[in-house]
Amino acid sequence: MVSRRALAGNSKDNVAVVVEDVVAGDQVKVEGKQKRLTVDAVEKIPFGFKISLENLREGSNIVRYGEIIGRATVDIKKGAQVHVHNIDGVRVQVGEGDK
Repeated sequence: MVSRRALAGNSKDNVAVVVEDVVAGDQVKVEGKQKRLTVDAVEKIPFGFKISLENLREGSNIVRYGEIIGRATVDIKKGAQVHVHNIDGVRVQVGEGDK
C-alpha cells in the first residue's frame, strides 16, 4: 500500500485536499493544524482535488476550512473524490457555517 498526503485546514473539515496524485488503495495521511487521520482512497484522485474523510449522505454539508462549501448530491464514500460531479456549491452568509 502506497502512502500519500492530504491537508485539512480545520478540525470541522470532512474533506481534505490531496497534495499528490492518489489511486484506489493508496493510504492517505491527512494532516492539518487541528486534524490528523488516515483514509484509504477508494478511487483515483488527482493532485489538488478533495478526498472525503467520512461517509457522507446525500444532502450532507461539505465542510472545508471549517465552512460549508457545498452539499452532497449523492452518497459519497469515505476515501472518494469530492468534486462538482457529486456536490453542489452553496453560498453561505458569513458566520452561517457556525450553526
